[in-house]
Amino acid sequence: MEQKVIDEGRKKKLDQLFEAFAVTSEGLYVYLCDMKYNYSRWSKEAVEFFDMPGEYMYEAGYIWEHRIHKDDREAYRQSLDALFSGKDTKYDVQYRVMDRTGEYVACTSRGVVLKDTEGNPEYFAGSIKNHGLQSHIDMVTGLRNQYGFFEDLKTIMDKKSKSIVLLCGISKFAEVNETNGYDYGNRVLQMFATLLRYSVGNAGSVYRMDGTKFAVISKVMTEAQLEMTYKAMQTKLRGDFYIDGKRQNLILNAGSLVVDNFEVSDKTIYSCLSYAYHESKNRHQGDFVEFHNELNDDNRRALERINVIRDSVLDGCRGFFLCYQPIVNAQTEKLVGMEALIRWRNETYGMVPPDSFIPILEQDMLFPELGKWILRQAMSDGVLFLNKYPNFRMNINLSYAQLEKSDFADIVIKLLNETGFPPENLCLEITERCRLLNLDDLRDLMLRLRDLGIKFALDDFGTGFSSLSILKALPVDVVKIDRAFVKDIEIDVKDQMTVKHVSELASVYGSDVCAEGIETKGMRDYLRQFSVNSLQGYLYSKPITFDDLLQSDIV
Repeated sequence: MEQKVIDEGRKKKLDQLFEAFAVTSEGLYVYLCDMKYNYSRWSKEAVEFFDMPGEYMYEAGYIWEHRIHKDDREAYRQSLDALFSGKDTKYDVQYRVMDRTGEYVACTSRGVVLKDTEGNPEYFAGSIKNHGLQSHIDMVTGLRNQYGFFEDLKTIMDKKSKSIVLLCGISKFAEVNETNGYDYGNRVLQMFATLLRYSVGNAGSVYRMDGTKFAVISKVMTEAQLEMTYKAMQTKLRGDFYIDGKRQNLILNAGSLVVDNFEVSDKTIYSCLSYAYHESKNRHQGDFVEFHNELNDDNRRALERINVIRDSVLDGCRGFFLCYQPIVNAQTEKLVGMEALIRWRNETYGMVPPDSFIPILEQDMLFPELGKWILRQAMSDGVLFLNKYPNFRMNINLSYAQLEKSDFADIVIKLLNETGFPPENLCLEITERCRLLNLDDLRDLMLRLRDLGIKFALDDFGTGFSSLSILKALPVDVVKIDRAFVKDIEIDVKDQMTVKHVSELASVYGSDVCAEGIETKGMRDYLRQFSVNSLQGYLYSKPITFDDLLQSDIV
């Protein structure tokens, strides 16, 4: 029998009905069949996932049936027959369908026949729930979640499709929940998701990530267009955003990255993206921050280098090693401690300074593993050094990414037991970035470890937003004055007064003072006028390997 060709008027009506139907079926595949012409329109997502011929198809039922598992086809046919014969008014059946990779996924299909004014079947409308994708859907917003994000990012990289990725999020959202309740908070997230999807339109895909973060992947938008879209959203959220009739002011942060290097992993891409996001949040007051990855050798080499360093962490921290910088008594210049400093090198990239990879890896789920390696290695080296200098103290830097782990104290205690390093000879250095954590929880953690004899130092004092409040809130044993306030100490009266006041302030809280960046005897002599307990810098030694330290004059 010859196939009747649908006319433009009927096709336009089909489209109108389909669009209306699709709006009410978020998270599902939908289809609509004009039964007079056996002509259907299907969701684009279904067409791509199941490798159908196109969004518009004649004989779609036949095409679909042959993608259903042969053992499920009879149940499929019986359900359709019962619907079209009038025995059933609704269609509801479960079956397995082959996807584009040749694998079968479980689906539930529901449908209904729409009749014309004379009671004759005119349209068959239905929806399909892909149970294989449900773990990829966020239940609050209906968006694909972070699992879907990584799946799509991998697909882009496999196909080498240049794209731009955005990570944006809402700051201080806990206040929204505490003030209005979690149901209201979920409404805020839903409305924000709607705004983000509307703002991006058909130019990209939107995802709900962890917490209050969202992502966008676009193959067509430029960085300038994405930044313009983000700024427009910021403007709206600061003054014209209403939830249930209530004005809600939201603060956004965003980082972006152009995906044009396909030799790195998706996890490396996300680590760099997270770094840009946190720069926006913590250093740029929510401004749009791009992770620079232009097509010049230096920046592309940097991204590839991060990828290799991540692989090194996965490979037992291969290529990492520690250097140590001595800390001396300010008056006697006798060794009182040393600071462990991480380094990495390999044949391709040579020696890579920590500033090139630590800020990015701090956003990576792998960082606590690297942090554990640093602790273990420093303690193991320290045990050997204690045989010669039993009173020295080992200083080890911590990241907030380590401190936010609930089992961090247990890890430190376990490593102390494994290595035999005495807790009273250990000093853990924290930075002003620990303000990102719950300070009450951090204080409890520090007190637990201090009960064992472990000391804590506040590093880079004075360079952040909250150094003074952190000193007040946390039990700090040593305040380390950043080199920025020391380098001009001989000639700058303001630096002299700063060091003087910091020393006095530290004494109020019962903390010792260590000055970093000491390069000349003149700097040393000037600092001796103040209540500075210890000194660290190139005047005594640059960071050197453990073997070199054992043989150096300083010890």
